[in-house]
Amino acid sequence: MRVGFVAAAAAVVICASAVLAPHAGAQQSTGQQAAPQGDAKAGQQVFQADGCWECHGTVAQGGAITGPRLAATALPFDAVLQQLRTPQNAMPPYEAAILSDGDAANIYAWLKTLPAAPAASSIPLLSN
Repeated sequence: MRVGFVAAAAAVVICASAVLAPHAGAQQSTGQQAAPQGDAKAGQQVFQADGCWECHGTVAQGGAITGPRLAATALPFDAVLQQLRTPQNAMPPYEAAILSDGDAANIYAWLKTLPAAPAASSIPLLSN
């Protein structure tokens, strides 16, 4: 049963990558600007208060059938903001009236402080 969970989690990550990858490439090719300075502590508070944790986990670790892992994201800020404003999947839109660009920058700053996922080869259960 555990292997099914891992397979489902991998499928969600692959699907999310396929959805978000075009945004990342598009932003990089247009000479994107650096992410605005954000406050990581405030970002963590907004992430919790606005319910992002319900799909993405309390430390943005993602869920097998909910939202993808966001911790230590490699996506540029513009791509994350685009996904917040006009989501490409089942995520609800977060318009600027609901989540300001400043709050989005704070969340992004917090996500960048989180550790990256461990390599699958470092997880004993996955090595068998």
